[in-house]
Amino acid sequence: MVSLIVIFWMYVVLFAIIGGMRGWAKELLVTFSVILALTFTTLLSSYVPFVRDVLSKDSPAVFFWLRSIILALLVFFGYQTPNIPRFAAKVTREKLQDIILGVVIGALNGYLIVGTIWFYMADAQYPFPGIVSPPPDSIAGTVDAMLHYMPPKLLGIPGIYFAVVTAFIFVIVVFI
Repeated sequence: MVSLIVIFWMYVVLFAIIGGMRGWAKELLVTFSVILALTFTTLLSSYVPFVRDVLSKDSPAVFFWLRSIILALLVFFGYQTPNIPRFAAKVTREKLQDIILGVVIGALNGYLIVGTIWFYMADAQYPFPGIVSPPPDSIAGTVDAMLHYMPPKLLGIPGIYFAVVTAFIFVIVVFI
């Protein structure tokens, strides 16, 4: 059996490799799409009565799937970068520092995506038969400590709103 901690770090490294190949600008769009997904799920769970009162309390597995599908859809569209010649000319990758920055932002994306899904699974009490929470006498303290640093926990209300505003300011200043 493999620990979720190992799987988490394995995916962070994989996303870092992908980020190095894609470049920092394309990876930044994925970061912004994850922030947008976190904001949307926060708004749903805070202000939509059916989601807040029924789904989150009565059926945590359905709530997990709702949040995960929203995240997956927005991440998918974030990875589908636009094929605009002006955009491509503006963010050409030629230097080693661009690749290194792509690796760093790719690792950040791995942390954001996989950490968010892990947090959602833990919030739903691990709704899969093959994935269980760690026994109390093993690495449970490490898992609990890591869950406190996952994106939905770190970017709670009002932090997620500041993240969206910062992301859109960055898009306006850099990309437009």
